Amino acid sequence: MTDSMALMMALPNESKGLFEAEGINVHYSGIGKINAAFKAFEVIQKTGCKTILNLGTAGSSIFDAHALVEVTQFVQRDMDVSPLGFPIGTTPIDTDYPAEIILDPHFSDLPKGICGTGDSFETGTPKVPCHLVDMEGYAIAKVCKKLGVRLISVKYITDGANDTAHLDWEENLLLGAQKLLSLYKSI
Repeated sequence: MTDSMALMMALPNESKGLFEAEGINVHYSGIGKINAAFKAFEVIQKTGCKTILNLGTAGSSIFDAHALVEVTQFVQRDMDVSPLGFPIGTTPIDTDYPAEIILDPHFSDLPKGICGTGDSFETGTPKVPCHLVDMEGYAIAKVCKKLGVRLISVKYITDGANDTAHLDWEENLLLGAQKLLSLYKSI
């Protein structure tokens, strides 16, 4: 990894201390879009990075558990102002940035997906079409887009975004951290 790249994850649970044990600096945002946006802005301002690498976990009813998936598009699964005539997933009067934030792919060997971000732990079908769900990615992507910083995002699928998602997420964190660390070392 180059000096112009900063690594962001939501929680220390997602790295299980493996990154720190290797001397890798991880910027943890905390859970949710507000925390992620604030941390992304802070990291860019403090480090001057040209790229943020966002590694983390996600649920999916499309991709198999334990898969690594590169996100090539982020959408907001919890933005719903449809009673006022706006499409679900669209922030009203935000004409500078579309509802879908497109990322340039980085990894040729990983499956690609659309990630729906929302401030809830998804256990059903999101209102906005997407392949996987998280709680931070869209916010990071929007900050990066506004500040002209590249975002690369890879998610480890811990669960099926269903009624056992919370149990599966906990159970699969260590294997996810191991796979994400291996991917990180390959950059």
